[in-house]
Amino acid sequence: MSLDSDVIVDRRRIRRKLTFWRVAAALIAIAAIAGVGIMVTPGTRGSLAASGSIARVNIEGLIRSDQDRVEALERLADSNAPAVIVHINSPGGTTAGSEQLYDALTRLKAKKPLVVVVEGLAASGGYITAIAADHIIAQQTSLVGSIGVLFQFPNFTDLLKTVGVKVEEVKSSPLKAAPNGFEPTSPEARAALDALVKDSYAWFRGLVKERRGMDDQLLDKVADGRVFTGHQAVDLKLIDQLGDERTAVAWLVAQKGVKADLPVRDYKLAPRFGDLTFLRAAASITLDALGFGGVARQLEQAGVDRLGLDGMLALWQPAGSN
Repeated sequence: MSLDSDVIVDRRRIRRKLTFWRVAAALIAIAAIAGVGIMVTPGTRGSLAASGSIARVNIEGLIRSDQDRVEALERLADSNAPAVIVHINSPGGTTAGSEQLYDALTRLKAKKPLVVVVEGLAASGGYITAIAADHIIAQQTSLVGSIGVLFQFPNFTDLLKTVGVKVEEVKSSPLKAAPNGFEPTSPEARAALDALVKDSYAWFRGLVKERRGMDDQLLDKVADGRVFTGHQAVDLKLIDQLGDERTAVAWLVAQKGVKADLPVRDYKLAPRFGDLTFLRAAASITLDALGFGGVARQLEQAGVDRLGLDGMLALWQPAGSN
């Protein structure tokens, strides 16, 4: 019996030591990765100030409100970068987020020459972003446009009837929380939504008309929600030129007096510690060291970083992509 107790005590002692060294190793790994992350993180204050290079900014994926991105663009405006090339590959996003990004780029353009290069797609909110620049370049097969606004919501009325569920509510007025998806949309609620969409659409159209110098006839032609190829968009005044980043650099040299031999370097629109990839890596290492590696994988599979979009959308998606 005494021998068994000694074995149990020894095992507990070994387990405590193992846990201690696991935690120590995890802390060392976090410190090392964080240090490397701080040293290599681009887009922080002063990273371009001494380089004198043309800044390359990438706008990709869904666009939503992002104050960190606004602050990063403000730091870029105060840097010594002589010019900015914005690469866009986005189907759009929320109208509020697109407007915020447009305003931030407009303020940046007031301080530095700015040209946009459409990589593959600049639709809806992505096109709102593009027209902040005075010069837009796209490849022949790039897609641009989709000038329009969308308010989309599911309606589960028929499904709830099938399963025998009824949602009851008490609200202060008929249009409160309308539409809610649990009852047929009333004519009054539909009219209110229609007014919202039309108001935002009028703002979008006015922005395109002003920034691209279109008359009403041309604006009506391009503002019906369609996307156009880069080749089509040149004649429709949606873009200015066909080409790529080299074309953008040549335009900056010819039209804005930027030195021809300047390199183009990435400027990431992220907080001071970048996109925090190194912190996620450190967290993963820590969980693995403590024997909880499966937790991190389960959280990732559960979609912890899943994007939620609220409000009206300036978003393009091909038919059948839902």
